Amino acid sequence: MTTTHHDIAAIAADLAPTGVLRASINLGNPVLAQGTPEAPAGITVDLAREIGRRLGLSVETLCFDAARKSFDAMADGRADLCFLAVDPAREKEVAFTAPYVVIEGVYAVPRDSALATVADVDAPGVRVGVKQGSAYDLHLTRVLAHATVVRGAEGVEVFRTLDLEAGAGIRQPMAAYVAAHPEVRLIDGRFMEIRQAVGTAKEKVPETVAYLRSLVEELKRNGFVTDALRRSNQDPALVAP
Repeated sequence: MTTTHHDIAAIAADLAPTGVLRASINLGNPVLAQGTPEAPAGITVDLAREIGRRLGLSVETLCFDAARKSFDAMADGRADLCFLAVDPAREKEVAFTAPYVVIEGVYAVPRDSALATVADVDAPGVRVGVKQGSAYDLHLTRVLAHATVVRGAEGVEVFRTLDLEAGAGIRQPMAAYVAAHPEVRLIDGRFMEIRQAVGTAKEKVPETVAYLRSLVEELKRNGFVTDALRRSNQDPALVAP
C-alpha cells in the first residue's frame, strides 16, 4: 500500500487523536512483553514504537498484567493500539491485523494423571484452571462441552492451589513451570493456536486499519518481527506466516 505524507498525517490523526500513540501492553504474557511498567520491553513494545515512528508520533505504553485489562483499556478508549490474540468476542470491539506471532495453548496435568491427550481433558469432572479473560479462557469457555473452566489470576496457579485436574496456558511459560515442577507434565499437542495481532478500535476509518494491516505484513517480511523476538530471547520461529 502506497501512502503519501498527507495520508500518513490523516492516519496518525485518526489513530492517535490525542497526538500521542497510546499502546496497551500485556506484561502478563512473557512471550510478548517483559520488564516493568516503567521500562517495558519485548516485541509488542518494539511494534508500538515502530508504528509510532512511521507515523511521526510519540508513544506512551500503558502496561497491564492481564490481557483482559489490556483489552478493557482499548475498549474504554484509554488506548489507541492493543496487542492481543484474535478472538470473536474481542472482534466486536477491536479491528485486528493478521497475526504477527502464533503461539500455542497447552495443558499441564499432574504427572500421574490419567489424562493423556488434549481430547481427554474435555470430560465430566475435569476442572481446567485458566487466566481470567485470556485468549484461552475465551476459547475454552466456547469449546469445552464437558470439562469446567475455573478462572483466576494465573491458570497454572489456579491449577496448583485448587488441586485441579488440568491447567491451561501458553506453551513457553507452561514448559518453564513444568521444568521446575517435576510432579507436573504437559499433555502432548496443543488445544489451540493463539494468533497474536495488532488491534485498534473498530470505529477507526478503513484507511487506518488498512495501514496497520499492511505495515504488520511488511514487518513480518522484512525481518523486524523475527529480530524483535530474538532481542527479547523468544523463539523467532513464532513469527506468523
